[in-house]
Amino acid sequence: MNFDFSDEQKQMRDEARKFLAEKCPPKAVREVLDGKAPYDKALWQGLAEMGFLGVAIPEAFGGAGAGHLELCVIAEEMGRANAPVPFSSTVYLAAEALLLAGTDAQKQKWLPKIASGEAIGTLALFEGKGNPSPKAIKLQASGGTLTGVKKPVPDGAIADFAVVAARTGSTGRDADISLFLVDLKAGGVEAKSLTNVDPTRGQAELTFKNAKAEPLGAAGDGWSILTQVLDRAAVLLAFEQVGGSDRALEMGRDYALDRIAFGRPIGSFQAVKHILADMYVSATLARSNCYYGAWALSTNASELPEAAAAARISATQAFQHCSKNNIQVHGGMGFTWEFDCHMYYRRANTTALTLGSLSYWEDQLIDRMRKKNAA
Repeated sequence: MNFDFSDEQKQMRDEARKFLAEKCPPKAVREVLDGKAPYDKALWQGLAEMGFLGVAIPEAFGGAGAGHLELCVIAEEMGRANAPVPFSSTVYLAAEALLLAGTDAQKQKWLPKIASGEAIGTLALFEGKGNPSPKAIKLQASGGTLTGVKKPVPDGAIADFAVVAARTGSTGRDADISLFLVDLKAGGVEAKSLTNVDPTRGQAELTFKNAKAEPLGAAGDGWSILTQVLDRAAVLLAFEQVGGSDRALEMGRDYALDRIAFGRPIGSFQAVKHILADMYVSATLARSNCYYGAWALSTNASELPEAAAAARISATQAFQHCSKNNIQVHGGMGFTWEFDCHMYYRRANTTALTLGSLSYWEDQLIDRMRKKNAA
């Protein structure tokens, strides 16, 4: 496969980088990290005005109608800037679920609000520890209402609506799972913020008490839709992780060139060179897999499930490796609050679990490759 982004898409990446460099400096990230606000509202509105929130939403529903490749380049820059906004929960999860399974009325209600920055969305899938699985879903749907608890829900405390996975049968099969749309401001839902390693990516516990819900997609198709949403989100989040990996590598490189020890830059020492070289290899391998995922996502190729898993695995490994070794290159200073290294390390560990653990996606890749070879 020979794939690269077009000149127009690269130009969009450059514009996003300039915008985020101006509107999302480390100081802005720290304000959210310090608890001064749940997210950067000014940045969120600025992203909407730039058209970034609706870049992959069709024009008929208030978006730019560009496509997933454009969204991939925006995602990379969001990760590079460590942006403290509910971008992934709203754009990768909620919007993609609506695009895949929503009725025209549902799309018309929520997608324009996402594109304009008026609404924040999320996906309520998990119910405690563990990886995505239909058997792990216990929350019950009955008579148009939901009852149960979901946690952790990304950005659940600030979301306006949620796509909720619920059980509608008792056989334990995938067909027992359906999806529902819930207006979180309409009552019947209690939200409690949870403490996590990265406060700039908030998580919450949502308790549903006979909350009104409308079906999203056909009854019993919930797990099939979720699988598609997770694959799409895996590619998009992988681009965020690659953006963060590259930034962590740059931070380490710049410090190695500026820090003088024994009369010369520490970057001239072999041990430091090897650390930086390993970071570069890890980030480059992840980018290669992400490009494969971007191609598969944009063309709706049959290889998307495998490509998404490969992108997710390599990008998760790269971001954790680069953010950790960026601290190592900085030495004792890298562990301090004053340096920015910890912000990327926090984000790397949070995103590593957002869609399921690394081992979950490794198992998914193996299973999908076996099924494809068997066919």
